[in-house]
Amino acid sequence: MDVQKILQEGLSKKSENKKLANRLKKSKPKHLDALVHDLHEEVFEEIDCLACANCCKTTSPGMHNKDVERLAKFLKIKPAELIAQHMELDEDGEYVFRAAPCPFLGADNYCSVYEVRPLACREYPHTNRKRFYQVLDLSVKNTGVCPAVVKVFEGLQEKVQ
Repeated sequence: MDVQKILQEGLSKKSENKKLANRLKKSKPKHLDALVHDLHEEVFEEIDCLACANCCKTTSPGMHNKDVERLAKFLKIKPAELIAQHMELDEDGEYVFRAAPCPFLGADNYCSVYEVRPLACREYPHTNRKRFYQVLDLSVKNTGVCPAVVKVFEGLQEKVQ
């Protein structure tokens, strides 16, 4: 799998995907979740997150206080210490990692805090969630980060007219 090639394809189709997302948000088709979930399953039969880890290498999840507390407890440090070492507040008032790649991503692309990873990491790339129409804008943005999302949008372009 050539991650960069797939991401380039996603970037080249960003306006096309944005138009599709806007159309889907307006119409909210009843079959959208089932269609996206099927595409998600199909795509992840081919794509191995451990071979890519581009999300962990390039972006930071927004974290709630519960995420920070859970991580700190796992690391056996105080939440304030975790924040001081690795985090900052973003423009939405959420904690994010100060730098990429994620400080908990290993050279082998394994997450050293996987069992207690933030909710945003657990749900990423959001292509298997209910009410997918609610995250269409985020998903279009994620076509620049996650090759699986690019492939899901390719499937949507083919199946939704």
